[in-house]
Amino acid sequence: MQNMVRKMAVAGAVVAVTAVSGCGLREAIIEQGNGHAKAVSYESGLEGKNDADAKLPGWVPDGARQVVEVIRTTGTERILKYRPEGTTLPALCTPGNAEAAPPTLTADWWPAGEHKRTDKVCDGWHVAIEQGAVYAYRAESLLGN
Repeated sequence: MQNMVRKMAVAGAVVAVTAVSGCGLREAIIEQGNGHAKAVSYESGLEGKNDADAKLPGWVPDGARQVVEVIRTTGTERILKYRPEGTTLPALCTPGNAEAAPPTLTADWWPAGEHKRTDKVCDGWHVAIEQGAVYAYRAESLLGN
């Protein structure tokens, strides 16, 4: 009986791994101590906007390159980075104060303290342009925006 239980547990683990690996290489679900997060990457802003599961914000230029984002799946917090490749921020992005609250999401491409360097606001996102990249952070919101 114990041997059968062990075989069923192994079979269940194989099914779970197979189901997760079917998600593809572009995105991964990662468990963090502060909730669920989904990491996505795209070659262009347009590609990311066309992904219904993790749609990029509308202010990200279609021509943006090397787009990476971490999304809280249990809330509204997000961090984002892309290479502008000659694009500019849209007019709706205006000078603004840095976000006071640091992100709880992490990524190896997100610099420590980046939220303090944001000096623009694009549709609720706090944005900084540094060293050839655009970094953006949307803090958790109770309003769901």
